[in-house]
Amino acid sequence: MTVMRQTPEQAESLGPIPREFAAIMRPELPSLLKEMATEIVTSIPEYGHLLEGPNARVIKIGIEQSIATFVDRVAAPTATTALRDDLCRQFGRFEAYEGRSLDNLQAAYRIGCQVALRRVRSVGRRYNLSASFMLTFADALFAYMGDLAELSREGYEQAMAELGEEPDNRRRRLLRRILNGASVARSALAELAEHSAWPLPEEVTLVAIAPDTRPAGSALDKDILVDFADPEPHLLVPGPLTEARRARLHAALNGCRAAVGLTTALSEAADSLRWARHTLALADAGIIDDDSVALSENHLLPLWLLGDPALVEQIAKRYLGPLVGLTATQRARLIETLRIWLTTRGTAAQVADRLGVHPQTVRYRIRILDRAFGDQLARPDDRFATEIALRALHLRENGETPDGGPLSEDRRPAGDATR
Repeated sequence: MTVMRQTPEQAESLGPIPREFAAIMRPELPSLLKEMATEIVTSIPEYGHLLEGPNARVIKIGIEQSIATFVDRVAAPTATTALRDDLCRQFGRFEAYEGRSLDNLQAAYRIGCQVALRRVRSVGRRYNLSASFMLTFADALFAYMGDLAELSREGYEQAMAELGEEPDNRRRRLLRRILNGASVARSALAELAEHSAWPLPEEVTLVAIAPDTRPAGSALDKDILVDFADPEPHLLVPGPLTEARRARLHAALNGCRAAVGLTTALSEAADSLRWARHTLALADAGIIDDDSVALSENHLLPLWLLGDPALVEQIAKRYLGPLVGLTATQRARLIETLRIWLTTRGTAAQVADRLGVHPQTVRYRIRILDRAFGDQLARPDDRFATEIALRALHLRENGETPDGGPLSEDRRPAGDATR
């Protein structure tokens, strides 16, 4: 970007901007900010999503700070610019993390500068400002824009050095577009994929990687898209995982904690990543037992049953409510008996064998359960919901063990089995 900077000769001939001009401009700032945002979004539609997304507040504060600092320096030329400098560098870093070049950000600075000049011309006519002043203001504004662009470039280059990537990282940008799913047109994806020299597949498989581990990029297949800049690093493998691909991926992820999602259509890539991240979380919590690279396809039931922990709590509260008045020990024993009874549909003797107790103990517990639940267990929907709650609680508390595995409970004859 070519920036018009003020030479010493120009500064001396045109003179400084009168400090009183700051008082004229300050009332204009709120509407000027809105006008700038509107024109930037119109010219750069991609920025429209940013100004409405989770980082919108920070971005707007950055824009406001950049403009306010210019006006503040008119009023007090020695005013600090530390906050503005940091925000501009953050803008550059953000562009790097998003996998974009600096073209859009530089264009946004130019548009903001043009809008500001247009407003000052309007204000100038209102206050009969001289042509000499307008030239001075324009020159100072272009120089200021150059400072903003340079600060952003510093942040961008610093981030790219940290990432160890080339500045024009189209593939990471492509990956992020793919994960936006239906909100991105197929034609836009195809164009970006073509520019990235990456054939657009019909199916994809996403891989979640623990933040504190990272595979060497050189160890991965060249057609795998990576995003290590995300707080939750991830990979995209084009197509399904063939045996050969799976072996190479495991070798590349050696030493990493990771989870492989399910293969989905390209438009559903975000679902594959969501399942991969959930599988990784379950593995980290010890709920599922797998090697360092967990496969979602091997843990579909835990993924489903534990997909919404808060909802599991609500289901358990509703359908296991009849046991709420018991002691923790009594409740645990009856819940385990009920779970084995419902999931195996076994006889008292078979359930007793699974639990490691006397059949009379099981019969006694079942009578208690019948009295507690009434006809709830006779209604198909309620019986199913009760079983779901029991399975989910068992997975969460005991991990992925076979149904009815041996329990640390002594065989006892009939009696108060809930003690």
